[in-house]
Amino acid sequence: MSDAIRKPDAACMVDAFRAVVGDAHVLTRPESVEGYLTDWTGQYRSSALAVVRPASTGEVAELVRLCNAHDIAIVPQGGRTGLCGGGVPVAGRESVVVSMTRMNAVRSLDVGGRTVIAEAGVILETLHEAALKHDLVFPLMFGAKGSCTIGGNLSTNAGGSNVLRYGNARELCLGIEAVMPDGSIINALTGLRKDNTGYDLKDLLIGAEGTLGIITAAVLKLVPTPKARSTAFLSVVTLEAALAVLNRLQDHTGGGVEAFEYMPQAAVDVICEVFPAINRPLEGAVATGILVEVASTRSSDAIEMHDGVIRLEAEIIELLGELMDEGLVLDAMLAQSGQQRTDLWKMRESTLEAITEAGPAYHLDISLPLARIARFVEEMDAEMDGLGFQPLTVGHLGDGNLHYALSASEGHNWDALPLEIAKEKVFALLAELGGSFSAEHGIGQSKLPVMTRLKEPAQLAVMRSIKQALDPNNIFNPGKLLP
Repeated sequence: MSDAIRKPDAACMVDAFRAVVGDAHVLTRPESVEGYLTDWTGQYRSSALAVVRPASTGEVAELVRLCNAHDIAIVPQGGRTGLCGGGVPVAGRESVVVSMTRMNAVRSLDVGGRTVIAEAGVILETLHEAALKHDLVFPLMFGAKGSCTIGGNLSTNAGGSNVLRYGNARELCLGIEAVMPDGSIINALTGLRKDNTGYDLKDLLIGAEGTLGIITAAVLKLVPTPKARSTAFLSVVTLEAALAVLNRLQDHTGGGVEAFEYMPQAAVDVICEVFPAINRPLEGAVATGILVEVASTRSSDAIEMHDGVIRLEAEIIELLGELMDEGLVLDAMLAQSGQQRTDLWKMRESTLEAITEAGPAYHLDISLPLARIARFVEEMDAEMDGLGFQPLTVGHLGDGNLHYALSASEGHNWDALPLEIAKEKVFALLAELGGSFSAEHGIGQSKLPVMTRLKEPAQLAVMRSIKQALDPNNIFNPGKLLP
């Protein structure tokens, strides 16, 4: 019996799982399950009775009924790109990992209604490609798109770079199919945009990190493919001024800003040092770096002007000229080709990998009211510098989400730095400014201590009541989300 099987009578349960999904889709050998028992960060590792890979909602329901009857915890798992240990079993509870990767069908795509029904195991980039074949876009977008899955996106209410215009995963979902802790199936894939017939179970399960049920499929919104895009990297005079620039761009384009990404000099330096093939977007130092993308579905915005520039880009150039005259924008680089646009986005999407490669770091995923971001960064950067930390910050500035990473300043040893003091200072200022300690990565295991301390007790009590009502045996992803 392998190290991955921890119960003396595990063989009986494994045989029962095999009867549901087939021998080939129940994994128990250490070399087969190793990749399923750790997360992307490598910080969380555990063991499990087995890794089971169902191929249908009916099989998921049978597995849930089995586990509920035998008090075996279920850890739903998607593309394993999480950063908080949410898809890894916890010690002290017999668990089975239910990998949704075989449920990877795009069941249907309604071109006229601009919706798609996708199973939980569909990789995000695969869904992008399926929509593009019909000149449509699924606008959820971030660096892990080639590995993450729709089920995981919904379970964590994933965000990314396009939240500014299209919203988080929750806003992009019109309905779900899900298996509840007793094995019953919720069928709500009608895709209705108005349905006031009781509690919205969809919104309850989205963002629940697999603690209330397993989402097996979803109806998702699609949008038209833009006919014109303008992508640029700006050096803005201050972070406070960046908000004024965003509002001017939004007003000028009728809300056409899809992304407004904060990339200060320190982050650009690390990315370009770790990945020398990535070119710096501007020759000089960046004051407040902003990667901005504006898009339009209007054919008139794609018309080529007399100088060869499309109308949308001509309007952006004109506005940037005004912003430069006013001293808000100091420098700008506009992508002149599809490759230049790709290169700019590659730089942005390489941030996490670059910081990880550069050395030890602690990553905070926080959000703030837009008007208070500048104060947070100014005050906290000064505090961190005094403690020996180098903040390496990027963020989805348009929706208030900062990825505030702390690394060691030059000449400082990471192991000797007062990380706990630094975290306390961050959380204290966040609370003062009305921010959140978890913006888009979820709670998982890593944020349970801060969840205990900073989440309002009344809200935690309601969350526990919901968990107890729906999952009285606590079989769905125990040890995650709820302290």
